[in-house]
Amino acid sequence: MSSNPYSPDNVLVVTFGEDPEKDENAYQALTDLKQLDSQDQIKITGAAVVTRDSEGRIEVKSDVGEDPYVGTASGGLIGLLIGIIGGPLGMLIGGTYGMLVGALFDIDEVDTTETVLGEISKQVQPTRTAVLAQVTEQSPEVIAAAIARLGVEVLRRPAVAVEEEIAVAEEAQRKAKQEARKELHDARVDKTKSDAHAKVEEMKAKFHHSKAGASA
Repeated sequence: MSSNPYSPDNVLVVTFGEDPEKDENAYQALTDLKQLDSQDQIKITGAAVVTRDSEGRIEVKSDVGEDPYVGTASGGLIGLLIGIIGGPLGMLIGGTYGMLVGALFDIDEVDTTETVLGEISKQVQPTRTAVLAQVTEQSPEVIAAAIARLGVEVLRRPAVAVEEEIAVAEEAQRKAKQEARKELHDARVDKTKSDAHAKVEEMKAKFHHSKAGASA
């Protein structure tokens, strides 16, 4: 039985070293990946040039998706990844050990293990540009040879690992939203009870004042 030439399925983060001026190479790197795809040397499932602003938000500058090349910012694994690392949870997962705390993983694991999402998030630095891509490739050397001239650094992680952590992160976000809604509801109930109690006390005071006036 012949093996699939497009293996494994990876998520790549392509960055451009310490010199911010090299970030312009991100667009050429994306072009080079698309060319490899057109030559059937790799297969792009989704890819995007992204920037992170000083506040931590991520903006998609240019993107491609699978058949035909369409935007991935609103769908696909890369789109989901951008949504996670560019949102509030991205601030948590960018720490030294991921800092996903007990909401995502066993606390002992968090203390000793770098998460995949944490690694990816840290690669996309504030005010810098990077390429995020999901590709299937014959070997890492194909992409390395094509974009080495651009002065790149490539972080490569299995897509399945990224998918697993995104699923956990999404669940953590859902639970956090539920907890926030519960706290807001409880606060409103407490305020309503407090307001009602204050109103009754005010009525009592008026009643006693009126009764005292009548007795006089």
